Amino acid sequence: MKHARVIYEGREQKGTIVDETITFSSGKTADIKDIETWLPPFQPNKMIGLALNYADHADELGLEKPAEPVLFIKPNSSIVGHKGQVFYPDGATYMHYENELAVVIGKEGRNIKAENAMEFVSGYTIANDVTVRDFVNNWYRPPVRAKGHDTFGPMGPYYVDAADIPDVANLELRTYVNGELRQQGNTKDLMYSIPEIIEFVSSFMTLEPNDVIWTGTPKGISHVHPGDVVRLEIDYLGVLENKIVDGRTDKVSTGGKADEARS
Repeated sequence: MKHARVIYEGREQKGTIVDETITFSSGKTADIKDIETWLPPFQPNKMIGLALNYADHADELGLEKPAEPVLFIKPNSSIVGHKGQVFYPDGATYMHYENELAVVIGKEGRNIKAENAMEFVSGYTIANDVTVRDFVNNWYRPPVRAKGHDTFGPMGPYYVDAADIPDVANLELRTYVNGELRQQGNTKDLMYSIPEIIEFVSSFMTLEPNDVIWTGTPKGISHVHPGDVVRLEIDYLGVLENKIVDGRTDKVSTGGKADEARS
C-alpha cells in the first residue's frame, strides 16, 4: 500500500494511493492530479544518514571505503515533500542531489541482529540527501552544515509498505536533472546492507517507530543550480521531484518551518 499525506480542499489529509486515485481516511476519493500540495508522507522521529555506502560513490569523491558504516544525523527541519522547493544557499559553489532509498522503522528495537532486522522495517520511501560539497571538509567529520540546511531533505512522494516491495536489495535508482539522466545505481551495490545497517545502528542507539535510515547514494552526483528540476526515481516507490530556487537570505524567509517550501 502507498500512504500519502497531502493538502486537499484546503486541509491536511492522509490517504492511500492505488493507480491514479487517492482514498482519504474519510472514504472520499480524488485524482492525484488534483492534489494541491504533497507533504512528506509522514513525520519522522529521527533521521540517520549513511555516507559512502556505495563503492562507486566513494571512488568518484576520491575517498577510502569506510571500515564500518559512517553515520550522520539529518535534521527533521530539512524535510520537504514532493514538488516542494529546495533553497540554493548563499555562497554555495557546488550543490548536488543524492538519490537514496530511505528505510522506515516500524517498531522499537535495540541490539537487533541482522538476521532479524527486517522484522523492524515497516516500509520505504525516496529521499534526496541534498548536499553542499563546499561545506564538507573531511569525510569523517559530521557534515552538519553541508546536509542540514532547511529544505535539504526532500522525501516522498509517498511511503510504501515493506510487504509490497518484492526485493529491496535489487531496486534501480535513477536521477534526472531537467530531463537529463545524471545518476543511476542499484541497491544490490550497497556496501552495508539494510540488515547490517540496522544491526550496527541499534548496537548503540534505540531505533523507534518512524525513525528513518537514509542508505546512501550511488555514483553520479553533479552540480545543480537555481531553476533546475531534480527528479528522483526508485523502483516501486514512485517519483520525487523538486525545483531548486534561489535561497539567499535576502530572497526568502524560512520562518521556522521553511514557509511554504516545506509543503
